[in-house]
Amino acid sequence: MCIAVFLWQAHPLYPFLLLLNRDEYHSRPTKPLGWWEGGEILGGKDELAGGTWLGCTRDGKIAFITNVREVKSIPQAKTRGDLTLRFLESNKNPKEYAEELSKEADQYNGFNLILADISSKSMVYLTNRPKPENFIVMEVTPGMHVLSNASLDSPWPKAQRLGHGFKDLLEKYDEAELPTKEMAEILMTNTIKDDESMLPGIYPSEREHQLSSIFIEADTPLGRYGTRSTCALSVKSSGEVNFYERYLDKDQWKEHTMSYQIKKMEVHG
Repeated sequence: MCIAVFLWQAHPLYPFLLLLNRDEYHSRPTKPLGWWEGGEILGGKDELAGGTWLGCTRDGKIAFITNVREVKSIPQAKTRGDLTLRFLESNKNPKEYAEELSKEADQYNGFNLILADISSKSMVYLTNRPKPENFIVMEVTPGMHVLSNASLDSPWPKAQRLGHGFKDLLEKYDEAELPTKEMAEILMTNTIKDDESMLPGIYPSEREHQLSSIFIEADTPLGRYGTRSTCALSVKSSGEVNFYERYLDKDQWKEHTMSYQIKKMEVHG
């Protein structure tokens, strides 16, 4: 399912900052954060379908995706993790890629997709819901945004909790350098769940209750489900990218950070 909070073009030191939890069945084979073949794309990998939920490139492109919570699904739908990967592999800017995707958006189950190009300061939000045939493409405005499993900035209680906590930390540190790993540890491990009256009401209440926390741990008929990884991805105005990941590996939590310099911004470093 996933949940993310991010800051876009609204901080003097960080044109982009993202905290993201990936929620998935524990049995789904996953490769942790690393450089993909060719050395241009950095991200985790869904080894079952081959895509990624979050990735970035050496030339300053970023893409991440969340599922839309819905009861009905499309049989034999295309894998949504491929939507991020194709953008990262392409030479298209976010708007060009969005135009290409509009022709096939109805072939995927519900998704929310964020595409960004740091060098050109462009970011778009794409979704194929509430109706598959009504593909929405929207430029993302500078500021703080939260993306859960409804449309961008939908006021779900867990999204509001995350947004308020993120805003409080930004105010605490003001324009100073941000401790992104510590921010992720504070905000993305929150296990507070909602009262029944606050649940979206898409799934049965017991299932909704399990999914109502920022950090999810749940036993389901299909096996253990929940937050498999937490990421903090920051881009500094100098073009320095820092990608931290805390991930579950055979029931043990591990962590690592990878850094690089965006090619087109090296002259500004």
